[in-house]
Amino acid sequence: MKEFIQVLRRFVPPYKKFLFLSILFNILSAILNVFSFTLIIPILQILFKMTEAHYSYIAWTDPTVGLKDIAINNFYYYITDLINQYGQSTTLLILGIFLAIMTFLKTGCYFLSSATMIPIRTGIVRDIRNKLYRKILSLPLGFFSEERKGDIIARMSGDVQEIETSIMSSLDMLFKNPILILVYFGTLIAISWKLTLFTLVVLPIMGWAMGSVGKKLKRKSLVAQGQWSDLMSQVEETLGGLRIVKAFNAEVKMDKRFTQANDDYRDTISRVNTRQQLAHPLSEFLGTILIVIVLWFGGTLILNHNSTIDAPSFIFYLVMLYSLINPLKEFSKASYAIPKGLASMERVDKILLAENTMKISENPVPIHELKEQIEFRDVSFQYEATPVLKHINLVIPKGKTVALVGQSGSGKSTLVDLLPRFYEATEGEVLIDGINVKDSTLTDLRSIMGNVNQEAILFNDTFFNNIAFGVKGATKEQVIEAAKIANAHDFIMASEQGYDTNIGDRGGKLSGGQRQRISIARAILKNPPILILDEATSALDTESERLVQEALARHFAGEAHWTDPAGGFFLWLTFADRAVDTQRLFEIALAEGVAFIPGNAFSPAGGDPLASAGSTKASTRSMASWASRR
Repeated sequence: MKEFIQVLRRFVPPYKKFLFLSILFNILSAILNVFSFTLIIPILQILFKMTEAHYSYIAWTDPTVGLKDIAINNFYYYITDLINQYGQSTTLLILGIFLAIMTFLKTGCYFLSSATMIPIRTGIVRDIRNKLYRKILSLPLGFFSEERKGDIIARMSGDVQEIETSIMSSLDMLFKNPILILVYFGTLIAISWKLTLFTLVVLPIMGWAMGSVGKKLKRKSLVAQGQWSDLMSQVEETLGGLRIVKAFNAEVKMDKRFTQANDDYRDTISRVNTRQQLAHPLSEFLGTILIVIVLWFGGTLILNHNSTIDAPSFIFYLVMLYSLINPLKEFSKASYAIPKGLASMERVDKILLAENTMKISENPVPIHELKEQIEFRDVSFQYEATPVLKHINLVIPKGKTVALVGQSGSGKSTLVDLLPRFYEATEGEVLIDGINVKDSTLTDLRSIMGNVNQEAILFNDTFFNNIAFGVKGATKEQVIEAAKIANAHDFIMASEQGYDTNIGDRGGKLSGGQRQRISIARAILKNPPILILDEATSALDTESERLVQEALARHFAGEAHWTDPAGGFFLWLTFADRAVDTQRLFEIALAEGVAFIPGNAFSPAGGDPLASAGSTKASTRSMASWASRR
């Protein structure tokens, strides 16, 4: 219960208005329910002619008589007066109509109490999803290297849904049932405190029996939700690698793997649901046992003329006792459902409460342009305990084009990822115009950079929206110009709806080279002071790569040069350990003063890059030494 209250304290405050209304309608519903059942007593007495007593009106302010006795006496006085005036049959009809009206009001209040809970339930679930999504966006990339995408998807879908069906649906338990229990219990005491005292002796035994059944439910639910995450991860991996699965005839293998995981999940969730379904029949049975015991005890007292209440009042007592059992049963249901929701909430909190290691300075320094240089000062980085970069010192002046060349896994992509703070340097500083990137906001820092990755990251949207992504107010003409520079305009126009054509999930309708050219066009449209190309042309053929390189040179350096030192543009490229057209690369690089960062910083083999410049398909392994012109 403590965990449940803490969850509500976190998410319920924005919906206090609806909570107040729900409590108000619950109180009215409980009171109206009691008054409607009170009419049972005179109805029974009229039907069976069980009393011929005479009643006189007593003033409500009479100090010699208790308020309860005055209310009972005057109630019977009015009933007797009706019988004397209109007869028993008519009086019975009047009481029946009054009972129907009270029932209508009671059910109306009951509906309103439930209706006012709906905005709370749906609003809290919406808030949890929004918080989850914002948290995912704010967490650094390093967090997701330790998490499976399928697991995160499962937490946003299955776990949040379980919170809604288990915790949020149990809000009535906290805000409705306690009110009903208090009102009904107070009524039982008013009817007969001795009989109620006997009832209280039996109730704890029933409560212990119901509570003992659901002790292990939360632990089992945690296991079930973990298995659901495994299923989602397998589905996500299969969809992402479906081409490989088919290419290696691994359909049967993947099917067996999924079937086994699905069977394990089914077994666990079956045990959880079986235990949960036990709540209602068990509470129903124990409630009936309670009624039987009270019926025997109270009936014996009445038959032996030892009771302070008559038979109609005893029947009314039994009706109220049965009404009390219903909210108690709801408590038992909630005691089974809430642990499942708390287990899901625990998994969701692993994301919501995850520490963001990307610290932002309290007094950030604005960065809006590149004025002088970029500097890596004694920078080291490691993934957990695995060193990747060691003591890198690098100065890149404004207006230079720089290429990082090295073996796969040597740290090229990691180094460039430190600049936009996708990862934090373990040691040292990354400076832009002497300002540590940690002292600026992420928004300012990344606004001056464009990034094109080896893996083209596209969205299930049109060509236009993918290219214009991140650029507010981009015009059609600007998008077309960027596409032309990236050598993408022709195949875009060849599509069914041109720039309004949807490219499918992750650009699935396009080839690898087409996807990369769209990514390049997106970076070109942003026109940032710093452009990072991380193996951006790896999926292009030699001719397309040459066209893109020349187009980039013209765009960023005024048609004549790849780089214009006076123009302030910084182009950063990384090349994989693969065969590239080094002849064309060096023709441009040597003419324009491209600086090749020493490869020994990234542990590739050494060598003179000029030695292989005459070869059309030389390996970039040889580009390990410092080569700079001008």
